[in-house]
Parts: sequence; structure tokens; C-alpha cells
Amino acid sequence: MPLAVLYIDDLPQLLKLRKATLESHGYSVKTAPDSHTALKVLEETSVAAVLLEYKQEGIDAEAVGCHIKQRFPNLPIILVSAYAEVPERILWLVDEYVMKSELPNGLFDVLKRCHLNRAAA
Repeated sequence: MPLAVLYIDDLPQLLKLRKATLESHGYSVKTAPDSHTALKVLEETSVAAVLLEYKQEGIDAEAVGCHIKQRFPNLPIILVSAYAEVPERILWLVDEYVMKSELPNGLFDVLKRCHLNRAAA
């Protein structure tokens, strides 16, 4: 059974590209263009991790991460960003951080690590 993940990004073309890339490597991918949709998906579907784009138009990644952690405290959140520096407060909130320059291989490594950590817990 493929490992299921939720990818949150406000840019439809990037969601489509990330979904295709992850699926080509055996992942089952749900997508959400906003926090409301993401929380609805999480209520309806079991996923192994959330991939959260840091910089989104009209969406506060920190607030989205807080909502997810409040409702699903054991669900790993992986922050994806083009920025080398993000505020410390968001780094405390997420389980992993991947620079876009490390995609896709860095993301696969982080997903494997999150999966192994959850399996060991």
C-alpha cells in the first residue's frame, strides 16, 4: 500500500507537478490549495505526513501548521520552502524542513525518515 501524503500549496500548477512527482515514486497524494480544504481532507483521509508550502498567497503557513498540530498532534508536518531562512517559531512547529533546491530527492529522504520514525513510535 503506498504511503499517503497531503500537499498544501496555493499554486495549482505546483500542486499538479508535486503530485505527479510523488506519485511516480509510489506515493499516494492528496492536495489542498488552502487551509480549509486541507483540514477537510485530513478529517476524511488518513495520511502519513503533511507537506506544507511556506510562502502562499493569503495563507499563513504557521496558522495552518498550528491548526493541524492541534487536531492531529502526531501527524508529521514537513515545511517546503525556497527561503533559506524561515522564522524560528515555525521551525519549532514542523517536524522537518526541506529547501526547494533539495527537491525531489531531499523530500523523499525526509518522507522516508518520517515514516520510519512513526513506525518506530
